[in-house]
Amino acid sequence: MSERIFIGVAWPYANGSLHLGQIAGCYLPADIFARYHRTRGNDVLMVSGSDQHGTPITIKAEQEGKTPAEIAGFYQTEFLDCWQKLGITFDLFTTTGTENHAEVAQDIFLKLLQKGYLYKNTVSQLYCPKCQRFLPDRYVEGVCPSCNSSGARGDQCEVCGKPLNPTELIDPRCRVCGTTPVLKDSEHFFLKLSDFQDRLEKWVEKQGQWKPNVYGLTTRYLKEGLRDRAITRDIEWGVPVPVEGFEDKRIYVWFEAVIGYLSASKEWAKLQAKPEKWRDFWQGDGKSYYFIGKDNIPFHTLIWPAMLLGYEGLALPHDVPANEFLTIEGRKISTSRNWAVWLPDYLERYDPDPLRYILSINMPETSDTDFSWREFVRRNNDELVATYGNLVNRVLTFVYRNFDGCVPEHSKYIEIREYLGDLDKNLSKDHIIIDIQPAGQDMSGGVIEDAKNYLFREAGYRLSKCNFKQALSNIMMFAQETNQYLDRKSPWKMIKEDRQAAADSLYVALYAISCLKTAMYPFLPFSSQKVHEYLGFDGNVEDYGWQPQSLPPGQKLREPQPLFTKLDESIIDEETKRIGT
Repeated sequence: MSERIFIGVAWPYANGSLHLGQIAGCYLPADIFARYHRTRGNDVLMVSGSDQHGTPITIKAEQEGKTPAEIAGFYQTEFLDCWQKLGITFDLFTTTGTENHAEVAQDIFLKLLQKGYLYKNTVSQLYCPKCQRFLPDRYVEGVCPSCNSSGARGDQCEVCGKPLNPTELIDPRCRVCGTTPVLKDSEHFFLKLSDFQDRLEKWVEKQGQWKPNVYGLTTRYLKEGLRDRAITRDIEWGVPVPVEGFEDKRIYVWFEAVIGYLSASKEWAKLQAKPEKWRDFWQGDGKSYYFIGKDNIPFHTLIWPAMLLGYEGLALPHDVPANEFLTIEGRKISTSRNWAVWLPDYLERYDPDPLRYILSINMPETSDTDFSWREFVRRNNDELVATYGNLVNRVLTFVYRNFDGCVPEHSKYIEIREYLGDLDKNLSKDHIIIDIQPAGQDMSGGVIEDAKNYLFREAGYRLSKCNFKQALSNIMMFAQETNQYLDRKSPWKMIKEDRQAAADSLYVALYAISCLKTAMYPFLPFSSQKVHEYLGFDGNVEDYGWQPQSLPPGQKLREPQPLFTKLDESIIDEETKRIGT
């Protein structure tokens, strides 16, 4: 029975290019998860968009002498281009600048106000006498009161991840001119987060499926006690506050950005000419997953759930599989210092699947991991080219040249168990003969059942639990075992003495490759589609389901080409020198 899966992915600020830390943190894992569930036949909706209302955009606009809309529009176009080239398959990647988003955000604001979860309060707010304006959160920098790190922002400390208010910073200064701001009164709306303390504690206790880092950080904030937070600000760029007397204020970006998951779902439904279809994912029996970086955990496990509880009638998050951070060449990513590998730059020079591979096999799921160009070249050459690519190329090329470009006829009995090795330790390791029906008959057992047990079951379970690194490791193990099987059988030698025996071993290898192209698809969609077509299949990999496909003898193959390109080690120094310059 199919499931409904909603996937919300973090909204990147439209003030700069995407870097590999963001891709490893949330966008790639979300796409892997979505592709897996679509292949399983589940009803998937994956949405996100560029956050156009954050103060980073206004800061960028002032620096370049442009309007915030111009900055946001430029990066929205760049984001869409990157998603297409990297194969990130959003059902909708929109923006917070749409009229639809403003309407949905204002609806939630007014509903919470009506129910008494919002209230007005006059606060002393930081004001820059030189710039002559109130300073939004990211216009203020200072020392974090929690961990004493310098350079903390007015909304959050990047070092310890603690959410902050600008007035909490020690030694605050205006980010624009460096002036020490003064306190000045301003009236704002606050969200009564404290009213949701008990309900959130009871709800969080039941979320046994959350990662330890997500659960631990969330419970830490609950133990400290939730505090009410301002949800409006003095700024001209953003969603207007729908209350008389607040025309010169806007809804705080941290409040309205998470509403984008709902507004994007409604926009998507309208584009499908089914304006109520969003309800299937928000009011039905579906499960919602939010892919974010660890710095956004409390916004998705506490603040957004509180807003949903207050609004009522909308599904709470099922899982928030937040990743840790990716470092670059052993150092923390710093966009201000250009210490990053920028996605547009990478995609100009290299293929997408090698990047998807290294970020998946080295994904920061439970701890920070590092990207280095030396490791990138090593894994590309030793694993993608030498292990998986070589397997596909040598088998398909040999079969294409020696069996008239078709899947060879096989014997009734094929020895298959031996090449599967230890992929399933619960089964006997004894040599087993698998009965394969003669060509033209139903192949419902034998190899198909083994493939389900050894590959699709194990990798599918890991994928369903958002354990992508282990899933890919299991799949690569299957490829390694198949290579070992071929080395033992040596059909290129055997064909001179026993053509049928060579055909049998090649059929086993072809079937293993057919299984691999499906299992690899969530991770390596471009190369998987190529293998799919080389094997003589039409359409898309996803259309054939999360299962082995029948590979009938006589099926016409397409002439294969190498899947991956071996990289020269000279690029290690070349690319490393680009970082930070």
